[in-house]
Amino acid sequence: MSFLFFAWAAAVMPAAQASPDLPPTERQLREACSFDAAGVRECLQKRLADSETTLRSAEVALKERLSTWDVEPKYAALAKNRATEAASSFARYRKVQCGFSASLGGSAIGNALEMRRLACAAELNLQRAQALRAAAAELAP
Repeated sequence: MSFLFFAWAAAVMPAAQASPDLPPTERQLREACSFDAAGVRECLQKRLADSETTLRSAEVALKERLSTWDVEPKYAALAKNRATEAASSFARYRKVQCGFSASLGGSAIGNALEMRRLACAAELNLQRAQALRAAAAELAP
């Protein structure tokens, strides 16, 4: 019986590790910052700031790519406008989703809830940046 458990664990564990192509999850971000109990919040704030920079860079790159997109100008303008709308919607979604994520901390102290929120926002920013880079890469030059 224990052999089956170890065989199962050996098969599942590699799949549970982060892929280099995927952004880190909220949990992975919190774990990466847990090396120093006193500095967890600061580490997560840094991760969030870095993810915001990454997201802004991806948004700028997408808009630049749309400016050189080989389609009729009206379609490029429409895509740029929709990208702006999507960015606003994403910001609202991130705020609500990360508020929900923080609430899953239950009766934890406020700092722990804030750490959940910070990690959530960083994860969502990195996922969004990855999606924007993928969208830009699909556009014909």
